[in-house]
Order: sequence, then structure tokens, then C-alpha cells
Amino acid sequence: MNDRDWTIARLRAAIVAKEVKAIDICDHFLNRIRTSKPELNAFTAVFEETARARAEEIDRQPNTWRDQPLLGVPIAVKDVICTRGTNTTGASRILSGFRPPYDATVVKRLQDAGAVIVGKTNCDEFAMGSSTEHSAYGPTHNPWSVAHTPGGSSGGSAAAVSARLCPASVASDTGGSIRQPAAFCGVVGLKPTYGRVSRYGLLAFASSLDQIGPMTLTVADAATVFQVIAGNDSFDATSVSLEVPDTESIFPGEIAGVRIGVPRPVLEGINDEVRQAFDIALETLVQRGGILVDIQLPHIEYAVPVYYLVAPAEASSNLARYDGVRYGFRAASKHDQADLQKMYERTRYEGFGPEVKRRIMLGTYALSAGYYDAYYLKAQRIRSLIKTDYEQAFQSVDAIAMPTTPEPAFQIGEHINDPLAMYLGDIFTVSANLTGLPALSVPAGFTSTRLPLGLQLMGRPFDEVTLLRIAEVYERESPWWQEHPFKQMS
Repeated sequence: MNDRDWTIARLRAAIVAKEVKAIDICDHFLNRIRTSKPELNAFTAVFEETARARAEEIDRQPNTWRDQPLLGVPIAVKDVICTRGTNTTGASRILSGFRPPYDATVVKRLQDAGAVIVGKTNCDEFAMGSSTEHSAYGPTHNPWSVAHTPGGSSGGSAAAVSARLCPASVASDTGGSIRQPAAFCGVVGLKPTYGRVSRYGLLAFASSLDQIGPMTLTVADAATVFQVIAGNDSFDATSVSLEVPDTESIFPGEIAGVRIGVPRPVLEGINDEVRQAFDIALETLVQRGGILVDIQLPHIEYAVPVYYLVAPAEASSNLARYDGVRYGFRAASKHDQADLQKMYERTRYEGFGPEVKRRIMLGTYALSAGYYDAYYLKAQRIRSLIKTDYEQAFQSVDAIAMPTTPEPAFQIGEHINDPLAMYLGDIFTVSANLTGLPALSVPAGFTSTRLPLGLQLMGRPFDEVTLLRIAEVYERESPWWQEHPFKQMS
């Protein structure tokens, strides 16, 4: 079995059949991480000792773990999700050396399901960015072309799965941070419905938008991880009590008669190769029985400006806790020691990177006296209109299809000094966060220069099953996940 065959399903089956041990699998992926090109920079920390100990424990107690869905599966966790006793920094200097005293709920559920946590993946600082260039650990590079960004903010997670450094990763999505890098790196990324997965232990960016989800090689693998991490959690008041669907029963599925909405006016002006790949993907779905329906989303053009008012406002509030007093980085100066206010200011000035500072300032301004009604309140009202647009659309369709991104992966440094250009790349992803809807990106081909492209599907609230079924049918007809970036990395 070669590297690109190590899906969760195949890996688990091999361990159950005693063809391979969990420790051998663990060592295989740890070696891949160790020997991967340094410029990939997908991980902020690798847990070699604890991962090997965990794999050996699984091998010693096969009857205890045999029936678990993630038996011996090495999984990486984005560095904004707490892991007990190991660094959780948000890729920020201000949390350097911070080791949480507890595991996030999703981490505990992964471990209870038999997973082996192999490390933390790089990301934009506090998940604020679309390129993984805004990290205290330096940028992550795209495995398909190291000159290009892997996307963000979960670029390390996407790059790690794409480069086969791990079969799966768990990341966060606030405005597209799972789906956009999944598209740029040619993997599957699922943002579940808001409230479907517990956010307990996630470093908060924008609390009404954040959601945790899986990044994997295949749709079936994404479904497996989703079923493990989803479900009500008493530690998160926003998590719902709905029963988690049985995702195994939907594969293989069919989509005959499934109505798929296409908001064609939104597609004007996108990259030609992105548009061509999207049209081919729609043709594939029609060939399998899907029915295309033209829909209108009249307020989606306001999604990006609304997002970049709401998200920074919530970030301004959430990041106020990082003050150098309780944990993490504290600025050292003999002058600051005598003045608490100066210590606060110096710590935040030195600890936060430029993108985080930019968003804090934008959010603080939007919430300030005299501007709250004009900016933040108006943004929330338009957010309601966007939600209504989707509610009306879903009265006539079962899912909505769009490209995941308006352009392929861009070069590292290309947008670093042009935040507006970076923000506009979120046009197809942010509305799922503003509305709380589930959304999925599945590989949908390549550009002429072999950069991956993605197809995005959005669904009704808590109807992840329909998205997974459509995506799996498309994946069977267009198995782009079987392509690999090894040639490009060599």
C-alpha cells in the first residue's frame, strides 16, 4: 500500500485485519512529517513521544479499540484547538508557551474514537487570514507549488493532509478557513452547521461564526470524522441536542432527483479556469441525475463587507483577554513594570501580528460610540437579509453549488500588502458562516499549471448528510483526490 492510499477507511481496515500495527502507521506518518520539505512548514508542533505511546497502547489492547471508527488513525489538530499539556498558541507570539490544562471536546472525542494525535498544524494567527502567511511560525507553503499559498487560515491542516503527512486533520472555519485551503490543496473540507460541533476548547475568534470541522482525502473520511466530533456538549451552550446522523448508511448513494441551486449572477468575473471546472462539475452532477435550478441570492454581494464588520467586532471583544497577566507572552520592560496600562499596551503591541491588530482596530471602531448603529448594527441587519435569501432558496432546492474560491491559489506575498484583495477571495465562503449553514468543499480539478480547484456545496441547517451524499457521488465520478503533489514537491 503506497502513501496516497492511506485513507482513514483503508488504514482502519488494515489494522483490524492485523496487516499492520498502529505503531507502524504512527511511525510511517511521523517519518513523513520529519522528512517533508522544510518550506512546507505545515506543523507548529509534533507530538512524537505521546503519539507513539498512544499507538502502542492501542496495539496492546486490540479488543478495547477494535470497533472504534478512528482505530489507530493519525490526526493533526489546528493550533487554535486546545490539547492538554501541549502548546496551543494560535500561531501567535502572545500565546507562546501556553499549555492548556484540558483538551478541547473535539480532541477528547477523537481520542475516545481511537485516533492518534500527531501534532498541531500551522495557521494564520488566531485564524485571521486567508493564506497562512500571518503566523508567528512563518508561512505554510502549498504542496502542489511551494511558491503558492495553501490558503488559510487552516493552511497547515490542508497542506498536511494534501502532502500525506496525516490522513486527516481537524480545523476551524470562521469565514471559509476549512473550505478555501481545502480547495487550494485538493482535499475535502467540511464546515458543519453552527452548533453541530462543540467549540469548547477552541480559541475564540468570532463566536457567532466559528465552527470546527474535518479535512480529509475523501468524502467518506470526512463523514467518519464528522460523526465522531459532532454532538451536544454541556460545555458549549451553543451546541445543539439533535441526534448525529449515521453517515455510514449514506455511502454509496445516489442523487437522482436532487435539486441543486446555482446562483449564476454571483459567478460573474471569476477566474476562467475556476468557471470551467465548475461548469464541468455541474455537468457531472446532472449526468448522475441531479437537477440544476437557477436561484437568486440578492444580498450575497454584501456578504464580504458584512463579515468584515461582524468578525472583527467579535474578535475585538474575544481577544481583549490576552493582556500579559494570566498566561502567554508578557512584554518585558523596567518602565512597564511600574505602569499596568503600559504593560498591557506593550504586550499587545509586541504579541499580536499586523493582521490581528488590523482586525482588532476595525472591530473596536465598528463598536465604538457613534459608529455602532452605522456599522455593526447595520451589518447585522444585512446578515439577516442574507439568511433570508438562503431560506427562500432552500424552499426550492436541496443544496446550493458554487465554486469554493473565485481564483486558484495565489502566490505567497501576492496579496500580503493588499488586505482588500485577500478579503474579496472569501466571497463564496463567508455566507455559510454568517447564516450558520453547513458547507463542504470537494476537489474539482486543476488549472493548467496543476493547482487544485474546489467545488463548494451548501445545505439546509443540520443537513450535512445531503452534502456528503452529493459530494461522494461527484467524487466517484471525478476522483481528483487520487492525484497527489509528490511530483511537484520533488
